[in-house]
Amino acid sequence: MDGLFFLEVTLAGLGSGGLYALAALAFVIVYKATRVVNIAIGEFLMLGAYVFYAFAAGMAWPIWLAIAGAVGVSAALGALVERLTIRPMLGESPISVFMITVGLASILVGVVELIWTADQRRLPEFMPRAPVMVGEAFVAPKVFYGFWVAVALAVLVLAVFRYWRGGVALRATASDQGAAYAMGINVPRVFSLSWAAAGALAAVSGVIVGAIGGISSSMGVFGLSVLVVVIVGGLDSVAGALLGGVFIGLLEAWAGAYLGGEYKLLATFVVLVAVLMVRPYGLFGTREIERL
Repeated sequence: MDGLFFLEVTLAGLGSGGLYALAALAFVIVYKATRVVNIAIGEFLMLGAYVFYAFAAGMAWPIWLAIAGAVGVSAALGALVERLTIRPMLGESPISVFMITVGLASILVGVVELIWTADQRRLPEFMPRAPVMVGEAFVAPKVFYGFWVAVALAVLVLAVFRYWRGGVALRATASDQGAAYAMGINVPRVFSLSWAAAGALAAVSGVIVGAIGGISSSMGVFGLSVLVVVIVGGLDSVAGALLGGVFIGLLEAWAGAYLGGEYKLLATFVVLVAVLMVRPYGLFGTREIERL
């Protein structure tokens, strides 16, 4: 029985880790291209969930169309934020740009509470509800399907990075902006593309997280765990985002099950401090320390 309980906890942790990895991927895409630490990634996730709620519950759109609408709105918002607030700050100190994202997070929370209030809401049911069994272990169906959606999107992003022209341009810009300019790459457009892609990924993450636990204006707290993931994995590492997300998801699940729910965040931040002491640039990040 203990082995079965451990397996169920581990599977739940993998499900959470997949969502962490997807949101962390949105963070890393922005950082790799623009070197901006987007602290508002949790609020982008929250807004995507609320836009989906508005389309699916408020306007009674079909679920697939509501998801596409939420992704489109979040992508457009990401590109708009980059154009109006981030691009004018190019060349300024990193702390100045960082504080813009902190302010952006507060603005997004305020907008959500102004339109939808701070009350918790449930998203329309759109995932299969039949119990999922892995061997003898039970996995919550929303966690199970959410994990595979996250895996599919992560594979898609990796394929885009590898083969699509825009993805290649993004990788080139992340490696050397000066060389990218010299090769004729429109670097400002790549900046906008990275923010739009991050907004789209955050929206999908928000819809899945909201489907599992409901939505509220405090959903941005999810971004704290995502921030731990990207710091542990490495701010500029796609592999670090994916592996770090799974690791933190498992760690939180094990700590919550065996130590108590109040120790979940404590365990992750203990690991964060330990990693920073040994490898300040993260487990997979570039050996480069940038002080804010």
